[in-house]
Amino acid sequence: MQVRKSYLSATAAAGLAAIGVALLQRSRQRNRVRAQYYLASLKDTALRDVHLHMPVGGAVLGGAALIAGAYLLSSSLRGGKAEKHTVEESIDLDVPVTVAYNQWTQFEEFPQFMASVESVTQMDETHLHWRAKVAGKTKEWDAEITEQIPDERIAWRGIGGVENAGVVTFHKLGESRTRVMLQMDYAPETTTERIADAVGAVKLTTKGNLKRFKSLIESRRQETGAWRGSVMQH
Repeated sequence: MQVRKSYLSATAAAGLAAIGVALLQRSRQRNRVRAQYYLASLKDTALRDVHLHMPVGGAVLGGAALIAGAYLLSSSLRGGKAEKHTVEESIDLDVPVTVAYNQWTQFEEFPQFMASVESVTQMDETHLHWRAKVAGKTKEWDAEITEQIPDERIAWRGIGGVENAGVVTFHKLGESRTRVMLQMDYAPETTTERIADAVGAVKLTTKGNLKRFKSLIESRRQETGAWRGSVMQH
């Protein structure tokens, strides 16, 4: 039997499940009906927080929801302290490594392929100001480029606002083929951000951003600009 797809918010559904798991686990058998009643009453509130839309089947949604619920329950037992997480993704491009690298240095063009990024302003050679949607809410922060080696790597760290750091590396696979590898460290701060992380939203967003970068650069076959200077790690 084919599962009917519905466009629900993964974040809202996971949040709903997290509330349900907490309520049901804290209730004895005689209180489960009451817990389910409270869960249903919270549904409308949870569904108002719709930011991440994806088609999901009932089984997939249920599994993701249980994972999120268990994650949040264990987090609450640890005091809810924000923990650092790492996401790693890579993609192969049919362009020379120099073209891929040069295009990536055009930071202010990131909104063209980064779905959640609203704007990036380059203040100087090593400092950027970001504005982006994080778990549905607009946040702004500054980032510093800590290392930059042409055609090889660009590393950065957040210096205010959203806590994050990472590195993107460029690997020559052939004269017209390049592998881009992205590693990012981040720390979900709010409950909504932790739910989104628990259901894999950050990983999916990162993968999608790289796919859009591939589509963008391969369709152009050339970069729109370049900065070939070096930044030494400090």
